[in-house]
Amino acid sequence: MSKTVLVLSTSPRKGGNSDALADAFVRGAQAAGNQVEKIPLYDKTIGFCKGCLSCQSTQRCILRDDADAITQKMLTADVIAFATPIYYYGMCGQMKTLLDRANPLFPAAYQFRDIYLLAAAAEADEHTVDGAVTGLQGWIDCFEKARFAGTVFAGGVTAVGEIQGHPALQRAFEAGKAI
Repeated sequence: MSKTVLVLSTSPRKGGNSDALADAFVRGAQAAGNQVEKIPLYDKTIGFCKGCLSCQSTQRCILRDDADAITQKMLTADVIAFATPIYYYGMCGQMKTLLDRANPLFPAAYQFRDIYLLAAAAEADEHTVDGAVTGLQGWIDCFEKARFAGTVFAGGVTAVGEIQGHPALQRAFEAGKAI
């Protein structure tokens, strides 16, 4: 059965290494026959959450920027994959800001169940991604029907394109294909 897959590439760099992981995941999910949409955030305007909580009754944010449309796409996706570079052993600020702005989803009849993390970092140690995993898991824990479905980490990549030939690209493809 075909699923709706949303891939959110949160890197501020167009064509960066985490973006390449997102593309590999997209190719895998498409190869499995799923409907896939990728949204890069590098050209989006996403303001910080104001903490007003009005979204809990309206299920829409009071801020009118790109986060509202992205959140509405998150609402109807079966699977969401977040791709992020690792900055200071955590997710990038764009990803954290989007997670905060997805607060209107909390009281909503969201469709997503499986959440993936695709991450790239200059540091090669496998634990480099742990902070991002913890941060995303905290968000997922607020959605009782959702689960953390997996992580693909590419360590030891810094410059744009340095990920080419990295085994994590194949792992991202396979993770997408397994949906």
